[in-house]
Amino acid sequence: MADILLADINSPKDLKKLPLEQLPKLAQELRDFIIDIVATKEGHLGASLGVVELTIALHYAFNTPYDKLIWDVGHQAYGHKILTGRKEIFETNRQLGGISGFPKMQESKYDAFGTGHSSTSISAILGMAMASQLKGEEEKQHIAVIGDASIASGMAFEALNHAGATNANVLIILNDNAIGIDPSVGALKKYLTNVKKGTAKEENIFECLNFDYSGPIDGHDIELLLETFQTLKTRKGPKLLHIITTKGKGLQQAEENQVTYHAPGKFNKKTGDLLPKSNISEPAKYQDVFGETIVELARKNKNIIGITPAMPTGSSLKFMMEEIPERAFDVGIAEQHAVTLAAGMATEGLIPFCNIYSTFLQRAYDQVIHDVAIQNLPVIFCLDRAGLVGQDGATHHGVYDIAYLRCVPNLILFAPMNEIELRNILYTAQLGLKNPIAIRYPRGKGVLKEWKLPFKKIEIGSSEELKSGTKIAVLSIGHISNMVSNVISEIAEKDKIGHYNMRFIKPLDKKQLVKIFNSYEYILTIEDGCKIGGFGSAILEFANEIESQIPISILGIEDVFIEHGTTEELHKISKIDHLSLKSKINNLINAF
Repeated sequence: MADILLADINSPKDLKKLPLEQLPKLAQELRDFIIDIVATKEGHLGASLGVVELTIALHYAFNTPYDKLIWDVGHQAYGHKILTGRKEIFETNRQLGGISGFPKMQESKYDAFGTGHSSTSISAILGMAMASQLKGEEEKQHIAVIGDASIASGMAFEALNHAGATNANVLIILNDNAIGIDPSVGALKKYLTNVKKGTAKEENIFECLNFDYSGPIDGHDIELLLETFQTLKTRKGPKLLHIITTKGKGLQQAEENQVTYHAPGKFNKKTGDLLPKSNISEPAKYQDVFGETIVELARKNKNIIGITPAMPTGSSLKFMMEEIPERAFDVGIAEQHAVTLAAGMATEGLIPFCNIYSTFLQRAYDQVIHDVAIQNLPVIFCLDRAGLVGQDGATHHGVYDIAYLRCVPNLILFAPMNEIELRNILYTAQLGLKNPIAIRYPRGKGVLKEWKLPFKKIEIGSSEELKSGTKIAVLSIGHISNMVSNVISEIAEKDKIGHYNMRFIKPLDKKQLVKIFNSYEYILTIEDGCKIGGFGSAILEFANEIESQIPISILGIEDVFIEHGTTEELHKISKIDHLSLKSKINNLINAF
């Protein structure tokens, strides 16, 4: 059997039974196992392939789970999961009801800390190490694995700064492969490159932070890793091991095209080639509508600037970076910096489009309030991946942005129904808004095959009546409005249903709302965000403001964290899918 070694390993205890000389063969089996599953089930590939030897060496050398091991972000933890009792269920990875695509404390005692967003591991492992000191567990080891892109983030440096001033027993493993999802950027990348070349002239930055620095060493040499770990286990205080790895190691295409093979979708496990996609013409992705539109606008408006924190490919800002590189910036994994950088540019008359995933803008909330909104600077926030995003799960769903932004004074909040509305609000935003604006749009495809139409200015705070009715008004915002229209078209007594694309969550179209409340007997709101503090809450507040007694129902995400599954499955669970909405509307009609 090709996987004869891996077949007998269900825990690190089993792993430790293998002689050292068999570990390279196990590494090949583990790599093949990951490729085999991800080829058909999809998921994150390159990161896990790059740390196969490291994963084996860590669990071989350390006494996990007693010794604590944290994987920063967690894209690279597939091998870890397979070796720690989840091999037989690994094919359920990222599937509804299956294991998470990221480390998760509730899933396994070997997952010492839940991750998903970058740069949290050093803070968490330092907290654990300091707790062990207080409990007298001096012999316990604490290891965090963090990449060169993640360690450049502000939070990681805050933790390094603190750790270096302690005698905590922590080992930080810097997994240096010169790439996150996109290639690493910034001065630290240049410094690490010089360290690898042996041309760094200044003192080692980590030694200056009071870390016992080792490396750089080959992160694919299991024997060398084990020797190094044995040495480092005897040293007290903060330590940093610098290892060099290749993302996608062992699969030629993944090594050569590291951005695509970070999460390649389905591919041929034997050849490594991506499976051909359908030739059927489909609507564009919202991110590409943003990417192409900002280039079109920037050609005519020299003040437009594009900013993204480490997501040029995912946000499609790469289009502008390729065509107008002097005005498009990847600032690395640094959301706080991205927001305040944009604020600084806005003070000088530039028009910054700050493109950040909804779930990642959570990390820059203070900057949104303190540096942008209080000063009323016209930064344009483009919030990609708003709503439920699917298999990445709770750490990545963009369901809180309406609630956490709606309460911020001066901030306009807009959700386009389709690609044309996204295009037109981007156009409107660069015409000279006096306020900051956040534009939220979902992951994936839109609904229109033709969207490159002449620009039209959108009146701030305006809504759109999509269909009039007599009894029930459905108020929707964003992409989910298309599903609402489809549902209403299937209702037998559709003449009783009115549908309004409200578009602006803030400011609300109060003139339109007064007409609605005077014309209908029941209001139903629907959104792909959390119900508490969300769009529906805004409508309730308005109803209270005008002292309306009309009953209002809110459909949205309940007060629970939604786990992973396809977007369609999660919409169904949240009862904001086609069938649930149709049932809700029919029940309301029958009640009248």
